[in-house]
Amino acid sequence: MAHKTGLEDYYITKNNKKLRFGYTTGSCAAAAAKGAAEILLGGKMIREISLMTPKGILLNLELLDIQKEENAVTCAVQKDAGDDPDTTNGILVYATVEKLDGEAIEPRIVIDGGAGVGRVTKPGLKQAVGEAAINPVPKAMILRSAEEAADRFDYEGRLKIIISVPEGEKIAGKTFNPRLGIVGGISILGTTGIVEPMSEEALVETIRTHLNVLKAEGRKWVIAVPGNMGAGFLERYLVEHGKFCTDAHQGSNAADTDAAVEAEQMAYGELSTGTEPSLLEGFMNSLVTMSNFVGKTIDLAAELGFSGILIAGHMGKLVKIGNGIMNTHSREADGRMDTMLSCALSAGTEDLELLRKIQRSNTTDEAMDHLKQAGIIEDTINVFLKRADWHLTHRSRDEVRTGMIVFGTKGEYLGETEGVDAILRSALKELDQ
Repeated sequence: MAHKTGLEDYYITKNNKKLRFGYTTGSCAAAAAKGAAEILLGGKMIREISLMTPKGILLNLELLDIQKEENAVTCAVQKDAGDDPDTTNGILVYATVEKLDGEAIEPRIVIDGGAGVGRVTKPGLKQAVGEAAINPVPKAMILRSAEEAADRFDYEGRLKIIISVPEGEKIAGKTFNPRLGIVGGISILGTTGIVEPMSEEALVETIRTHLNVLKAEGRKWVIAVPGNMGAGFLERYLVEHGKFCTDAHQGSNAADTDAAVEAEQMAYGELSTGTEPSLLEGFMNSLVTMSNFVGKTIDLAAELGFSGILIAGHMGKLVKIGNGIMNTHSREADGRMDTMLSCALSAGTEDLELLRKIQRSNTTDEAMDHLKQAGIIEDTINVFLKRADWHLTHRSRDEVRTGMIVFGTKGEYLGETEGVDAILRSALKELDQ
């Protein structure tokens, strides 16, 4: 019979499908710490532990791989992300609770990260540089769990708690931690203790965290992509078009006509001639993955005081911006063919059969193939870019400069909005410094 966690009746319905709730790595760490502390201080073996989450849901979690020593106990709790696509699903989160000798000086309970828990190397996060990547809410949950156990068994001495994740270092490469300057493992996360499937709040918080790291580094210019495809296209574009070579930009009208950005460039000095692998690597590592949240990413960039944001990605994803759609997930809105059709009309076509073909297209690529055959693809994309530029500027409320580069399915450059070159140059010069 499967172990009951207390989440059996918690789910959300999306697209007529029930999606189970899960619990966070923070809940795993707190439950493991509470279980280890109760075994250590109470002297009795237990196999499960109850944990009240900040969400107000009581969890009943199984304790695994229990190891007892004279003055320490280690045990683990397995992460269950429910029906959320989480890279940490199924991992074991361990807590070792150890009695410390000496007087009960402050802090009475010491919490740190062990193997597989990342270390912070950059400012801008919720932990100081050098600290373990255990977020404030999980840390408070761990502390409270240990204090409850100590009070229950009248223990007045000191305790040391080490949270570890054996698979953490391996899994960390699949997370945003390397870009955030968190090395050596994953972060212990969670604000409610509960994982709600497909939570937009968690994704937006990740974007905010990355922007805070860039801000703490003194950065003013953001480059955002929907995902790995957009990042790959942009990297190839930068290399093939010599964007790391200053000479390639002499005579660029975009930079010459913008006094503010031009002054920014002068302040940062000239880039090194030629493509610098280390600079390119640093640039790619600083890209902000915005997923579908184009509008929210622009809002956050403005809120945090950035000077500009450049968005780069596949036309199939970003075409919706031409219709003012700032959350590009398919469940929010489509509008792809409507955008392509209206842009073709504005580009001057009077071919009704072409318009019907666009309207019946299943993908943006198919629609663009029809436009290519009709010989108006460039004019249509130019109309789209002007419309997208207006919507991006409207969303930013002129609080942050915006620009966008779009690519085709094979990574071919399709076009860019006005001012992209100026933003890109400023971002590269800033990174070079």
